[in-house]
Amino acid sequence: MQNELDLYDITIVGGGPAGLFAAFYSGMRSMKTKLIEASPYLGGKLNSYPDKMIWDVGGQPPIKAKQLARQLIEQAMTFDPTIVLNQQIQDIKRTREGYYIIQSKTGECHLTRTIVLSIGYGAKSAIKLSVKDADKYENSNLHYTVTDLKQYKGKRVLISGGGDSAVDFANALYGIAHDVMVVHRRNEFKGHERSVETLLTNRIRVKMPFAVKRLEGDQARINAVEIDQVDEKGVFLNRCEHVKVDAVIVNHGMKADIGGIRNWGLKTDDRHILVNDKLETGKEGIYAAGDSAMFGNKIHLLAGAFTDAATAVNHAKSYIKPESAMDIFISSHNPVFDEKNELIEQAAK
Repeated sequence: MQNELDLYDITIVGGGPAGLFAAFYSGMRSMKTKLIEASPYLGGKLNSYPDKMIWDVGGQPPIKAKQLARQLIEQAMTFDPTIVLNQQIQDIKRTREGYYIIQSKTGECHLTRTIVLSIGYGAKSAIKLSVKDADKYENSNLHYTVTDLKQYKGKRVLISGGGDSAVDFANALYGIAHDVMVVHRRNEFKGHERSVETLLTNRIRVKMPFAVKRLEGDQARINAVEIDQVDEKGVFLNRCEHVKVDAVIVNHGMKADIGGIRNWGLKTDDRHILVNDKLETGKEGIYAAGDSAMFGNKIHLLAGAFTDAATAVNHAKSYIKPESAMDIFISSHNPVFDEKNELIEQAAK
């Protein structure tokens, strides 16, 4: 089988910000690159809050998450890496030659010299609303994220949840939706203080401690929601209220699964792969970057993810070709960009 597989210098597992920048940077280091993503699309966690503004990327004015994702994808494609979507990695095995065979849950195999794991906190999925018939409405008007604020214009929206996403979506929909109600089973929000203050200032209707008890609708859509007060253990108290709605948004958090990684002999904690300052996992040629990597003085910012990616790729390059350690050029002085720069200058004339 190995003879039938195309050998790559580096394979990046995970197509979020760290993985996308690693794909760009490895191309800049003249490495044959493949990127494998478990979901149908690239962008990682940026897809979870597409309309939120991001302020903390150096040199980048405030930008919506979905726009930043598009720009990162465009940048990642600069050197034409191979992109593989809809494949969650199940296993990694070492060959006699010292390469790695990466196998997906559906049986596809990939051959590579080095690996960068940039899987965030693993394959993520929304915590579903545990109410009868909730799954029936997921393709109509029950949503677990907001991808387009305009689709709620003039509508009555009920949001279930009390964390950052629930609070931020409520604030974003204020003035767009006809009516916004937030239902939270606790007596206080877990969102950022400033965002909660904005929520209350906006006079958005808030019901605490309440939870969704029943969905009312036809075969196609939810028309109303029955909410009920709960005690500190989440037990319904039969103090129900009936709320007419056009849409329901559920933000109960995400559950993450780092899957088979725990069986690969890597050092891990509950949500991370433990690495050293070179982003090495302890397995030769395997590195981690972004949210999945944990080390001393870790910076949990997008800027930190980009630094992780460059560090991991540089050490992967040195692992393959030790004499290349000193061949690191910044982009403004890297000859790999000469032709591209010339094309940009010609287009500007």
